[in-house]
Amino acid sequence: MAAGPTTAEERGTRRPKGSSGRPSGTDARNRRFRVPGRVLLVALGLVALVAGGVWALYGSTWFRVERVKTSGTRVLTPAEVEAVAAVPMGAPLVTVDTDAIEARLRRSLPRIESIDVVRSWPHGIGLKVTERKPVLLVEKGGKFTEVDATGLRFATVDTAPRGVPLLVLDSASSPSLRRFGADRLLREAVRVRGELPAEIARDTRVVRITSYDSVTLELTRGRTVFWGSGEHGPVKARVLTALMKATPKAGHFDVSAPTAPASSGS
Repeated sequence: MAAGPTTAEERGTRRPKGSSGRPSGTDARNRRFRVPGRVLLVALGLVALVAGGVWALYGSTWFRVERVKTSGTRVLTPAEVEAVAAVPMGAPLVTVDTDAIEARLRRSLPRIESIDVVRSWPHGIGLKVTERKPVLLVEKGGKFTEVDATGLRFATVDTAPRGVPLLVLDSASSPSLRRFGADRLLREAVRVRGELPAEIARDTRVVRITSYDSVTLELTRGRTVFWGSGEHGPVKARVLTALMKATPKAGHFDVSAPTAPASSGS
């Protein structure tokens, strides 16, 4: 029996020809970019956390500079170091320019060999100082200029530090002064001083240099050592130690030619 005509309602429910029954492109895009409520809450929480952290570091009073602690000073005082450092008290700790503080200290206090500026959370700045150590002294006008192991003249003091030899440059009429200059001769004396055995270094009172290849050490008990040039320093140091042990009563030692050392006097 032939089917009767469809009603208008039935015709309205028919799908257009070629339709697959899948949602339209607009519906798919809307569904694809729909953000679940839980993800949105997590994102908002992270934003709030970051904003709170920024406020705590920069806007709150929780992490502000309240104290400065200096360590490692020997000749300098903590008060001297802190005055030059000029740490901004009350500033947010995170904003303190540690490089600028270090530069100020190096520029104004040449006695400082190295300085480590560190943040000490939540309220402090630490200044860890390493001072230069003098290895020689140059006397002029009753004052003493301290010279470190690199040959740098870094400070002038009224009283000579104990145990630091005096450098005497007797090179005014020496061709070495014109050829090398006083600074080069000073560095040569520093080089010799640095290569002395510890026991001999403690007994050294004067390092006298008259030319590039003529360095003499004046020790305690009136003893002298003719070192010669600064070349072959480690070898000369070993030879001098052995020579002093072999001739303990000698007053003069010559290691300028370490393969043929000599001692004399008593």
